[in-house]
Amino acid sequence: MMRWLAALIPAVLLSADPAVVLLWPRGAPGSEGKTGEASTRIAGAGERVVSGVHKPALTVYLPEKPSGAGVIIAPGGGHREIWSDHEGHYVARWLSERGVAGFVLQYRLAREKDSTYTVEGHALADMQRAIRMVRARAAEFQVDGQRVGVMGFSAGGELAALAASRYDAGLTGGDGVDGMSSRPAFQALVYPAIPRGMNLSKETPAAFLVCGENDRQNISQGLPELYLAMKRAGASAELHVYAGVGHGFGLRPTMKGAVREWVARFYEWLEGRGFLQSPK
Repeated sequence: MMRWLAALIPAVLLSADPAVVLLWPRGAPGSEGKTGEASTRIAGAGERVVSGVHKPALTVYLPEKPSGAGVIIAPGGGHREIWSDHEGHYVARWLSERGVAGFVLQYRLAREKDSTYTVEGHALADMQRAIRMVRARAAEFQVDGQRVGVMGFSAGGELAALAASRYDAGLTGGDGVDGMSSRPAFQALVYPAIPRGMNLSKETPAAFLVCGENDRQNISQGLPELYLAMKRAGASAELHVYAGVGHGFGLRPTMKGAVREWVARFYEWLEGRGFLQSPK
């Protein structure tokens, strides 16, 4: 099932880039006067790592045969950088090949050197704006606005979890995008940094939770605790903890064992929850 990835990596890097959509074409609130472009370094296996983000954006992967579902994907990197490939573009491409629109979020970084941004004031705002943006352009992206969810890895998982617990029905003023709801239809948290004080209830978006048993204690034990808290609150959740696995596995061609199929389990979960029904 994973053989596609080995061929995908050079294709992603060498082929024409997918479409990139700025979340605020006239400039993001809180980034006034910051005109520099994001920088990219190449890590092991040729993976791209992004920093210096002042223009939050979505990279768009649209399927040839859309199911109507869409996922906004926030890669991790400790809020210091963004590991955009194995926790972003590879996942979005996998999903798009199976009918799910993938949107990789490039968000502002609160903990890189000399940053003036905060997690809840800017990075979360980028995630919320991304949800609104996809809904506002649902017809163009061929998604059902009621089936737009979020996925996040590590620090990006924190943003996904925050978005799923702090949302609104739309903002007054601003542009047409701001009027859209910021509530995700579902959330997928992959070895997330778990926010404190999450407001859980039966209205909490359904959750797909994944981590490795050898991850840091606050994740390997914290995520099962979050699962139980969600169940006590009346929310729907599914939990996968993979034996012998640590942090940061994402989706790579070198993955071995059961954990390499986590994204297939996520796809099955979407299907079982009714998110993959073709739009009428």
